Amino acid sequence: MEYQRSEIPEKLPVTAVIICHNAARTIGRCLETLAKVAEEVIVLDSDSDDGTKEICLEYGVKLVNQPFLGYSATKNLGNEMARHDWILSIDADEVLSDELIASLRNVSLSPGTVYALDRLTEFCGRWIYHCGWYPEWKVRLFNRKEVFWKDELVHETLHIPEHTKVVRLRGKLLHYSFADEQDHLKRMEKYARLGAEELFRKGRRTPLWKKYLSPPARFIRTYFLKLGLLDGKAGWIISKRNAWMVWKRYQLLDEMWEGSTGQ
Repeated sequence: MEYQRSEIPEKLPVTAVIICHNAARTIGRCLETLAKVAEEVIVLDSDSDDGTKEICLEYGVKLVNQPFLGYSATKNLGNEMARHDWILSIDADEVLSDELIASLRNVSLSPGTVYALDRLTEFCGRWIYHCGWYPEWKVRLFNRKEVFWKDELVHETLHIPEHTKVVRLRGKLLHYSFADEQDHLKRMEKYARLGAEELFRKGRRTPLWKKYLSPPARFIRTYFLKLGLLDGKAGWIISKRNAWMVWKRYQLLDEMWEGSTGQ
């Protein structure tokens, strides 16, 4: 892997694609930075009622009313709508730093190459540098003819051909993911359910030992091995909830199997 950097002041022939629902808290900042690098911005909105659509229209983006089909399917649909083959895939709660904008403006958009952005997440007013959250390299700039989102319910990933070159860009993708602690808890509940549904769809069951040993193992990994303890109170909360999410996922999976057998 290598770094690419520059400060050429021009937009790229790329389409930025965002999927969202009720993202008024963050999408304005997101669109403001995207307008500096992308020739086209497409937002697929799933029935927002908090002012998200109005904010999008203020920035002159291509706004599409689109029922949520799942993360991967909705993102792939947005990619198909793009005017350009090169896609900059961004979440509504992510903001490009000035250094990252400069790096993106100099990208050569080479065949057989994808570009990774380094995401830094904020939690309750604090940037999290441990807990396994940072560094967090995410491939977000790619050619849709070569790369696509795989069909997964949660934590969607890209299908990237073997031998593809990955270029790491300088700068930060600033992630304003959670409004507060309660928002974080709701998100953990959502991910636990989606994770259980994914396992159920694949026919997976939970061994008893895994149900009871995996949660404490996750806490130890996040808080001690990934140095969450250095993130203070935020690291403690994140580590506990990571463990709880693992337990909740397996509990929901068991309930799904019980329901499917009529027990």
